[in-house]
Amino acid sequence: MCKRLQLVLSCAAVLLLSLVPVVHSAAPPIQTQAPGFYRMQLGQFEITALYDGAIELDTKLLRHAKAADLDRLLARMFVANPKMQTAVNGYLINTGTHLVLVDTGAAKLFGPSLGYMLENLRAAGYTPDQVDTVVITHLHPDHIGGLNDGNGQPLFPKATIWVDQADHDYWLSEKTAAAAPAEAQPFFKMARDTAAPYRAGDRWQTFTAGKELAPGIRTVKANGHTPGHTAYAVTSAGKKLLIWGDLVHAHAVQFARPGVSIEFDVDQQQAIATRKKIMAEMAASKTLVAGMHLPFPGIGHVRAEGKGSYAWVPIEYGPMPKPAGQ
Repeated sequence: MCKRLQLVLSCAAVLLLSLVPVVHSAAPPIQTQAPGFYRMQLGQFEITALYDGAIELDTKLLRHAKAADLDRLLARMFVANPKMQTAVNGYLINTGTHLVLVDTGAAKLFGPSLGYMLENLRAAGYTPDQVDTVVITHLHPDHIGGLNDGNGQPLFPKATIWVDQADHDYWLSEKTAAAAPAEAQPFFKMARDTAAPYRAGDRWQTFTAGKELAPGIRTVKANGHTPGHTAYAVTSAGKKLLIWGDLVHAHAVQFARPGVSIEFDVDQQQAIATRKKIMAEMAASKTLVAGMHLPFPGIGHVRAEGKGSYAWVPIEYGPMPKPAGQ
């Protein structure tokens, strides 16, 4: 009798379980990131940070630092070691009369993790043919690769391209390239190939430090990383932003230790001197800064932390202000 009752109860349990609906996940994982752009207001100017992607740099590329000190600084900021992630950013400035792009990213010159700036420019609501001015911090390929479509055709058909005269003379010189180490020569060729269609169309222009390229956008000498490495001072309605290019590659290290350089610096000592000078000025003036290799969106402030040492203070995410009258 007991065995028969147990069998009946077991069958009833199986029947009840069969009537319970199977619960599935509401939706599969998306597994993609949000579009890489961030917008902010600077006086009357609209600034849009554009993300080209990220690469991993080996900490062995850093110079003038002890291994133990590097390990401590990287660990303090939870940055991976020995491969530290480094962003590649560009900045779009809408002045109301001009649409100015500062650097164009790498395109696909360095593999699949970079080359998304054009995609993010479109996601931000703009198209390449609306850009009338492109200003370049320096002629390394991760800053100019996005000028062309990969087939030698310009991606910014209506834009004038502005480059510092010293960088132009250095990177586009076949004589300088021939004298460079073999491993560096491809970088010279990339620069020449990228510039070619714009030079052919007479839309490749050069400047010297202190030139105003558009109202409110002035060049600032920041050489050392390359001979003509340039920062851009952006000013509108009393608000200021310095887009400082490649002043910093390793934020976890070089703010605390501005004397640490990177292998890519053409003039190591000048790059260090420039970084120390500009960091001191930005910390003292509390000017907003933006950097091409700072964690996206790469905009924030430099805070002094003792003699010759600094910290990076990123901006907070915030809404865009509504136009007057709305």
